[in-house]
Amino acid sequence: MRKLTHVAAPVDMSGGFSDFFKTIGMTGGGLVTKGIAAVIAIIAVRMLLQLSSDPKSALRKGSMAVGTLFVAVVLAMYGDTLFSTVTAPAQTPKG
Repeated sequence: MRKLTHVAAPVDMSGGFSDFFKTIGMTGGGLVTKGIAAVIAIIAVRMLLQLSSDPKSALRKGSMAVGTLFVAVVLAMYGDTLFSTVTAPAQTPKG
């Protein structure tokens, strides 16, 4: 006789995408930030793959590609924190 083992508790997903984002711990804005970082990383890798054989231009283009990849990594790691400060309303003192 088979004994069923429950791996995870059931989760109600009747709310659609908002419930899904809550379960993975990410907001819609955070997901967009990660998507933008992924697109920038793909562009940086493409820039690295298209380096020429001329050493001077390869060094210039390669350093630009590495810089672009660095921006993508920073955006992926800290983008939601950076953009949350921009979208938060400013508190004005009363007085």
